[in-house]
Amino acid sequence: MSQQSSMHFYLTWAKERIDEMDAALASFEVKVGQAKAESKVKTDQLLSDLTKRRDEFQAQLKTQAEAGETAWAGAKTELERQWAGFEAQVKTYFEGAGKQLEQQQATFKDVAAAQSKAWREAADKFREAAGKVAAARTVDVDAALKQMKSDASEAEARLQKLKQAGSESWSVLSAALAESRKAFDQANKAAWDALKGAGPKS
Repeated sequence: MSQQSSMHFYLTWAKERIDEMDAALASFEVKVGQAKAESKVKTDQLLSDLTKRRDEFQAQLKTQAEAGETAWAGAKTELERQWAGFEAQVKTYFEGAGKQLEQQQATFKDVAAAQSKAWREAADKFREAAGKVAAARTVDVDAALKQMKSDASEAEARLQKLKQAGSESWSVLSAALAESRKAFDQANKAAWDALKGAGPKS
């Protein structure tokens, strides 16, 4: 169960990033359709670059999907680098594009929705795996699941508050997403660590 728990953590971590990338790309695709001729070229290029980064991330993930825990630990560093490049390119676009508040808000809402969905899916997967652990671990697993749900609710509430504010810069919005992402990673790891060492019910 220990290696399986770690693999779940890595896969959930990577899936959450891909979901965010897909949400950002979908938001930019809408923007391309609405863009004026002079900004359309710039937005098309951004979309192309971000799609390439997302595809590279997915290819790296697919390569590691059959690997063991040790390989995953090393691959995560490369995936984190690719993720940081994707985030940096989005940030650079928003900082260089002037006041595109409407696009920033649309992208933030889409990415925040992807994060919220990832929290719910991770909790569901964990609940399913928790059903298979030995009864002796039930208290630890229940506590981890309860904490994960609580953390998810808090993160979702913070993101909703920012969605309603509507006038924050991309740096502020991005920092909120990063904070939520970090909390997600910690909750996800803690939950799967609670399953380590527990065997399936006989």
